[in-house]
Amino acid sequence: MKKEEKTELTREKIINAANFEFGTKGYEGASLNNICNDNGISKGLIYHNFKSKDEIYLLCVRRCFDTITAYLQELNVDSDMHQYMELRFRFFSEHPLYARIFFESVLQSPKHLIEDIKELKKDFDELNIKIYRLALSKLTLRDSVTEQEAIEYYSMVQNMFHGIFQYGVFQNDDFTALMDAHETKLAKILDLMLYGIAKEGKK
Repeated sequence: MKKEEKTELTREKIINAANFEFGTKGYEGASLNNICNDNGISKGLIYHNFKSKDEIYLLCVRRCFDTITAYLQELNVDSDMHQYMELRFRFFSEHPLYARIFFESVLQSPKHLIEDIKELKKDFDELNIKIYRLALSKLTLRDSVTEQEAIEYYSMVQNMFHGIFQYGVFQNDDFTALMDAHETKLAKILDLMLYGIAKEGKK
């Protein structure tokens, strides 16, 4: 086996072990010692391949967002927001380790890594905008609202919505409850943003 192949296999083993560690314990609860002890990996080998816990965590975050983005693209999500939310839920059910990494990095990310994580999830964010734009294209917007304004409102509401989970009443919930609450409420908010809360006409 060539040296490059052996190095790649070693890195992959470490990342897979780290994915399990971060996916079950989160960033704060995870440790390089656990990764070493639970997987027969020496700490020297880790530091030979990676600079720090942060670097390994960000690689796991990158893999998480790359995987969910590819998953949604492969299933060819079009303009149906209900289908989109169902596919998200299915992905998290099929990939519970990624689910923890995803929601922690989006809602309760380590403060010193916020900007790095924003960069890593750009493709996922762009896919969300694309799907929302397609959904808008199937609707007749009010005369006073342009498509671009609707996209801006979507981004604004999404940021405020995430803020509730970052700093509000859900902050101390266990992650299963947080994930369920987030996805349920997000589906409702997207539905209300697209189709409104009131029927046309007066009572």
